[in-house]
Amino acid sequence: MAGILKTLIIGAAALALAGPAMAADPAAGAKVFKSQCALCHAPGAGVGPSLNGVVGRKAGTQSAFASRYSPAMKAYGKVWTSANLDAYLANPAKAVPGNKMPFPGLHDATQLANLVAFLATQH
Repeated sequence: MAGILKTLIIGAAALALAGPAMAADPAAGAKVFKSQCALCHAPGAGVGPSLNGVVGRKAGTQSAFASRYSPAMKAYGKVWTSANLDAYLANPAKAVPGNKMPFPGLHDATQLANLVAFLATQH
């Protein structure tokens, strides 16, 4: 009986931890993008790089923005995966110290998961 109870508790904890990521809603993420990111990152905005195709792209390499990346972003060297975007968007200054993005981070886990899910749909 103790083994079954332990298994149920571990399973429930795993579901609780996985919940927001599994429930990520790209449509809700589009709203987050519009309110938090689009001013600088919408195609043609020109302030920050376009985020179309960001998932799978190496950081600091979007060709239309190449000359304006910070040395820190160019040196970051990672490919933008969902996990890397999640960490960066939660706290850009911590994830890539010295980057130019003046954004304090998105601290709502559900909004963050939705935003990353939305970005993964943009090609």
